[in-house]
Amino acid sequence: MEETKNGATNGASAIILSIDEFKGDFSFDVLFRKLVNQFLPSCLEEIDASEKASVNDVMPRGHTRTQSEAAKFSVGISSPLFPQVDALLSLFKNSGTQLIDLRKKIDGKLNNLKKEVASQDFKHRNTLSELEKRVEVLFDSFARLDSRISSVGQTAAKIGDHLQSADTQRENASQTIDLIKYLMEFNSSPGDLMELSPLFSDDTRVSEAASIAQKLRSFAEEDPGRQAMTVSGNATASKGLEVAVGNLQEYCNELENKLLSRFDVASQKKDLCSMAQCAIILLQVIFNRGTSVMQHYVGLRPMFDLEVMNADVQVVLGDSGSQPIPSNVGQGLSSLYKEITDTVKKEAETITAVFPYPNDVMSILVQRVLEDRVPNLLEKLLLKPSLVNPPSKEEGGLILYLRMLAVSYEKTLELSKDLHSVGCGDLDVEGLTESLFLPHKDTYIECEKVSLRLLYKAKMEELGIEFSSSESKGTIGRSKGASIASSQHQISVTIVTDFVHWNEEAISRCTLFSTQETTLAANVRLVFTCFLKQVSQYITEGLERAKESLIDAAASRERFALGTSVGRRVTGATSIGENAAAAGESGFKSFMLTLQQCGSSVVVLQQFFANSVSQILLPVEGAHAAACEEMASAMSSAEAAAYKGLQLCIETVMAEVDRLQSAEQKAADFRSSDDDISPEQRPTNACTRVIAYLSRVLESAFTALDGLNKQAFLTELGNRLHKLVMSHWEKFTFNWSGGLQLKRDISEYADFVRCFNAPTVDEKFELLGILANVFIVAPESLSSLFEGTPSIKTDAKRFIQLRDDYKSAKLATKLSSLW
Repeated sequence: MEETKNGATNGASAIILSIDEFKGDFSFDVLFRKLVNQFLPSCLEEIDASEKASVNDVMPRGHTRTQSEAAKFSVGISSPLFPQVDALLSLFKNSGTQLIDLRKKIDGKLNNLKKEVASQDFKHRNTLSELEKRVEVLFDSFARLDSRISSVGQTAAKIGDHLQSADTQRENASQTIDLIKYLMEFNSSPGDLMELSPLFSDDTRVSEAASIAQKLRSFAEEDPGRQAMTVSGNATASKGLEVAVGNLQEYCNELENKLLSRFDVASQKKDLCSMAQCAIILLQVIFNRGTSVMQHYVGLRPMFDLEVMNADVQVVLGDSGSQPIPSNVGQGLSSLYKEITDTVKKEAETITAVFPYPNDVMSILVQRVLEDRVPNLLEKLLLKPSLVNPPSKEEGGLILYLRMLAVSYEKTLELSKDLHSVGCGDLDVEGLTESLFLPHKDTYIECEKVSLRLLYKAKMEELGIEFSSSESKGTIGRSKGASIASSQHQISVTIVTDFVHWNEEAISRCTLFSTQETTLAANVRLVFTCFLKQVSQYITEGLERAKESLIDAAASRERFALGTSVGRRVTGATSIGENAAAAGESGFKSFMLTLQQCGSSVVVLQQFFANSVSQILLPVEGAHAAACEEMASAMSSAEAAAYKGLQLCIETVMAEVDRLQSAEQKAADFRSSDDDISPEQRPTNACTRVIAYLSRVLESAFTALDGLNKQAFLTELGNRLHKLVMSHWEKFTFNWSGGLQLKRDISEYADFVRCFNAPTVDEKFELLGILANVFIVAPESLSSLFEGTPSIKTDAKRFIQLRDDYKSAKLATKLSSLW
């Protein structure tokens, strides 16, 4: 063991550590392996062997070691587990001693480096301080240099300004000398331009000559000599200037004419470069800013030739002998205006290439179009009619003028927008276009009102109805000869639809001509008022005509009643009654059909108001409500005529019911014997005829009426029918079987009136059925009939008197306590 230890010590002392071991990528694991490399492999082998042995020592649970195994285990414990530990310990101590020595050396070197760094840092700070002082001195030098340079620059600039001012003054003086020289030439003698300098006659120096002439003219017109004259009284200076002014004016006129002639020649040759040169001189030099050349150029355009403008009417109207058609006129205007727009576009290209201020020229060109060419066309196209003696229908009437006005206005507005898009400078194209139509727009709405009245009159004449003016409101203006023709005409929704079309067209023109909401609403209200009057008059007169047939039928019934009221037989009375009944039924159906058309016409009116008028009036406060009131007021006359007509219808129906009952009802119907009673009792012939008549005639009423109107009419008719049949039955006496027959008739009537959907009428006929029981029950049971329905006592008292046993059974005495 001792030998081994010494060997390990010697081996360990052979390892010497240096600083280089710790440089670069130092790894402690690598250093450790280097130190223990000669000892660690054998140690690892022993460790592996001992680990395997320890594994074998591990026995399964429940296994006991044998004696030999225990002996071997005890021997293994007595031997050392790591024999090289002493050698490694010596090695680690030696290495630790070397590491301490290395640390000391390194600490010494670090202290030396710190001292050296502190010394160098001190030297560096001193150097920086000296450099800062030198830099400050350098900055001061630069500031002085910059101030000097700035001072020199300012001096140079002042010198340059003085030089420039001196040069300008020299040039001005030179120009002034030249101007005085030229002015003296113009001052030589009045009207003598032959002695002028060559400058003023050289065609190649026209621009320069024009510029000088302008300066001379400006100087001469300021007339300093006249001011001197007013101070000193010297008039000779003013006289000299006046001669110069006159000569300059003459020269400028000649120069302008020369340039315009040259401009015309270049224009004919389409030499845009020469045109531009002349235009520039005239625009920038001549005193009128070139207005003459701009107007001269525009005036010579072929589009303003008299022949071209006269041909415009032919393009738009076509054959002069025929009546113009607005749609064709619109197409003609579109074509002509497109041609004008295209021409202006082409001219705009030339103007842009020639004139330095093209917008000014375009403004003159477009203004000439709207003040010359378009008015020349509109003057021949729109002949303002007289409202006192308007054009006849054969001449197209006022409606033709209004349609021509609308299409002309619309197309001209489109032209103005197209011209504005092409370019026209600051010209108010829209205002200029509006001014063309002001004479027509001032009287436009009156023309619309007169036109609508004339259209209505023409339509009534076409239908064979004599036109009645507003002064004869509520009457039917119709001659006797036209009575038959007009009475055959009934109200037609188609005619009212024609009214709507007229007014829709008129409102579209109102919208076109009116730019303000208030103006538009006012015009639309005037047009709508005309429409209301027309519809009201047409419907009212139609209802009045329909009433006449009912009135004629009533007259026939009066003649029949007169023939039957006397106590003798009148020849043909029966035929008169039947004819009167047929006329009444025909008049009833005719009136109901008219009333149906009247309701449909009112619906058309309301739809027109909602779709075309309401949206225009709503934005203006109070306009919509006022129009609604006017509509209700206008329809009031028609409502009154309809109400009277319905009353006549009820009278006609009741008269025929009364006639049928009187003609068909027999006294024996209510006094038949008991043997005549059949199990299937049928209503009397009078009842059957009446219900058949009512079913037939009221069919048209059910179709024509609806809503509350229908309910009110049928309720009134049911009440009148109830009253009539009661008064009719009071003319007869009833026995027991007659009471059953009456009850059967009442049941038939009650079944029929249920289709009226009138609860009050149904209740009356139900009570009438109860009332009929007074003829059926025995006298001693009469008092019990009224216990549940005391309301029928009054009618029951009259009916009881109609019993055939009323006197024989002394019912008056027996029932006196009941009444």
